[in-house]
Amino acid sequence: MTSNDGLPPSVTPGSGGRPAGPPRVPRAVGQGQQPDPRPAPEAPARRSVLGGNQAQAGPRPPAPTAVPRQRPAPPSGGSHARPGSSALALGAAPRRPAPDATRALPSGHPDTLPAPYGPVRPDLPSGPISPGRRAPRRRRWRRALGWTALVIALVLGVIVGRVAWLAHEVDDKLGRVDALSGKKDTAGETWLIVGSDARGDGGIADDGTEGSRADSIMLLHRNNGQSSLTTLPRDTYVEIPGHGGDKINAAYAYGGPELLVQTVERLSGLTIDHYMEVGMAGVKETVDAVDGIDACLDYDVDDRDSGLVWDTSKGTCQHIDGEKALAYSRMRKSDPTGDIGRGLRQRAVISAVVDRAVSAKTLISWPRQDKLVDAGTKALTADKDTGLTDIGKMVLGFREASSQGLAGAPPIDSLDYEPGGIGAAVLLKDETAPDFFSKLRAGRLTSSDFNKIEPTS
Repeated sequence: MTSNDGLPPSVTPGSGGRPAGPPRVPRAVGQGQQPDPRPAPEAPARRSVLGGNQAQAGPRPPAPTAVPRQRPAPPSGGSHARPGSSALALGAAPRRPAPDATRALPSGHPDTLPAPYGPVRPDLPSGPISPGRRAPRRRRWRRALGWTALVIALVLGVIVGRVAWLAHEVDDKLGRVDALSGKKDTAGETWLIVGSDARGDGGIADDGTEGSRADSIMLLHRNNGQSSLTTLPRDTYVEIPGHGGDKINAAYAYGGPELLVQTVERLSGLTIDHYMEVGMAGVKETVDAVDGIDACLDYDVDDRDSGLVWDTSKGTCQHIDGEKALAYSRMRKSDPTGDIGRGLRQRAVISAVVDRAVSAKTLISWPRQDKLVDAGTKALTADKDTGLTDIGKMVLGFREASSQGLAGAPPIDSLDYEPGGIGAAVLLKDETAPDFFSKLRAGRLTSSDFNKIEPTS
């Protein structure tokens, strides 16, 4: 059977009489394949029964599905297909969509990373930042912080342990005595600080007095935000419970610390909360434990009773050792102001020892701390309720009162009062200085309230 033009149906025009084969299907471009550069053949035409040539009807067979290789995005306007070829015809991969396309991008694609590792913002410096650069730096900082915290914890542990050990040593070695009266508490906190020869520890007897006695008596009071340190001259005339009028240091000889506490409470109107006694020989050891102190005196002294020799040609202020500090704090007969001057020097010695004890040199030297604790516990005797915290508060109050000028003797009417039977005594203003002690209890003293001596007529 032949067509209208006399050719067999299997032969197409221009084929040279060769039979036409099945239509060529273009190969898909997959991984590792290149698109065919030859143009795709035209679809065979066959004659319509109605006459004339017509392209073959029917849909184009779909291109095989293949996963295209991920390649860098081509320049703008470029194509993966070679020039002169038809990408659609050859089944080549379509152009890579722009970064703002809505299709999903593969995980880890640069366009999917968050800032600052994603697309470069115009308001930030250009150039990629690798997260690997920061991770080692963070680890190094974490290691450094961890070591620092460990060192701080170890140092704090050592300090806490050292303080606990010192507290145990003080509490274990400190002498104890029954001294408090048990009276109802008054406002504020009050310490009675006494220097004495009661322990038979080498104190120098400079006046021939037999038995125990209180050489210095100081009343430290804290109230209303104020610390004051009142020195009561040892010859102050007072009423001693059960013994009548006498010098205040006789109370210690009659009844020890308990009677002295009651006598001071009766004079001041205050309840004594803490009692601290310093043996005079302990002054020597304590001063030596802090490598000596600085003391000042503006006149020459050669006192046989106390043993003090002071030569102002070497300076009015000198660095002295424990033995000379003891003589310095006890001298009174060569002092023009007698007990008043003696009290000032005793307070100066204690202040100097305290300053040296809390200095940085002592705080960082364990041998010096041990030496100071050993000397201090031998020199000190406290009531049974006083602990290390109370001693620390006493030291702070002592320093505060001295630095603010709230230290000294109460107003005095006479340094040579003779009531009879007890020799010369010190008579306070109006016998008991009621105005002074009223201000003391209220915490309203000023520096001008101390060391007032009325001229003798």
